[in-house]
Amino acid sequence: MERLFDSGDAPPQNEAVPLAEQPLATRMRPRTLGEFVGQEHLLGEGSALRTALDQGRPQSMILYGPPGAGKTTLARLLAANAEAAFEEASAVNAGRAEVRAVIERAEQRRRGIDQPTIFFLDEIHRFNKAQQDALLPAVEEGLIALVGATTENPYFEVNSALLSRCRVYELRKLEDEQVLALLRRALADPERGIPDPPPVEDEALDFLAARAGGDARTALAALALACETVADAGDLVTLRHAEDALQRKAVLYDRAGDRHYDAISAWIKATRGSDPDASLLYLAMMLEGGEDPRFIARRMVILASEDIGNADPRALELAVAAAHAVEHVGLPECALNLSQASIYLALAPKSNAATSAIGAARRWVRDHGTPEVPAYLRGAVRPGKDEPGASEPYDYPHGRREGVSPQELMPAEAVGERFLDLSEHGQEAALRERLDAIRRARKRD
Repeated sequence: MERLFDSGDAPPQNEAVPLAEQPLATRMRPRTLGEFVGQEHLLGEGSALRTALDQGRPQSMILYGPPGAGKTTLARLLAANAEAAFEEASAVNAGRAEVRAVIERAEQRRRGIDQPTIFFLDEIHRFNKAQQDALLPAVEEGLIALVGATTENPYFEVNSALLSRCRVYELRKLEDEQVLALLRRALADPERGIPDPPPVEDEALDFLAARAGGDARTALAALALACETVADAGDLVTLRHAEDALQRKAVLYDRAGDRHYDAISAWIKATRGSDPDASLLYLAMMLEGGEDPRFIARRMVILASEDIGNADPRALELAVAAAHAVEHVGLPECALNLSQASIYLALAPKSNAATSAIGAARRWVRDHGTPEVPAYLRGAVRPGKDEPGASEPYDYPHGRREGVSPQELMPAEAVGERFLDLSEHGQEAALRERLDAIRRARKRD
């Protein structure tokens, strides 16, 4: 397979570098789809991407996902299965001149040996509009099959004209178990893995798999370094070696166990208690432990209403915005959005009025059953106009000077009940005054 800037008779990628001298992640790159780990949602039987791979049909696509999830490997497998020339470049270094050179070589192959060309463009989001537009004719004519890779949302970063000519596939970060399987494979493969590997503690492997953040490349590089550290002495690779290789301390965290619930409970209570430093610490603990950021964002949305409510209505807006940012940005950058939201929620004035009010109202319904809605509050088009109360018209509040009607709006069974008791914190203080004025106007004080 040819690389960008290689001549037509250049050796396949990496052949110029002895196998033993290549990075472990490069040596362990899957050579067949059977060796590929993860992305089952994209590679299931009958899926569009699986069909393209199985049938060797090059197609233009954007692979969107976190580092180390397999974007480059999928592009290489697509080229290998299609017996296509493989041109590779990074948008950080390549420009329009390099793109034109790729297209010219693709034209020569098509005319000469009728060979398709796959152009893998890493970090495609770094190409500006003019550079992306330069790809359009070749993609549209099918002269090249463009495979763009990006960690950024392509719907925001790639021109719509180019995007419309590509399929978008979103890759997910690898699960800890999948990364662990790759680490064990590297220890067991005598040809491409770690030669004569030292014994490695299961605790060390578990740590590398969990702390790599779903990035197989990072995990494999750390494993290689840890093994090199003890190679001469023939010692056991321990958790300490793994920590040193990854330059991270082990975080005792179990996403399915007690620590998961303890951490989120501590974050909620610290945030409710208006301690932004403690809130940030527990947030960091969860993120470093590999907690799903979407779970954290959901708890933020809940807390914004449960513990802040109308004392600061913007808290809910910010929490929802953070949740959207998590979906659009993903890790690691969405940690910034979660940090901003955590600080705001911790510093916001607190009130549980919304929580208490709906709880009291629901308890009343559970205790008393479903009340009968007054006839003048029911839908306008319905039978039963002769039933009791139907003759009383609805008093339209906008017809009143104060915009408040004295008409009883509670069901008969609940007249006199009060569920809402606002605090004097933040903006609820003003709402409390407004509520008192409304109740006086409606003669319910």
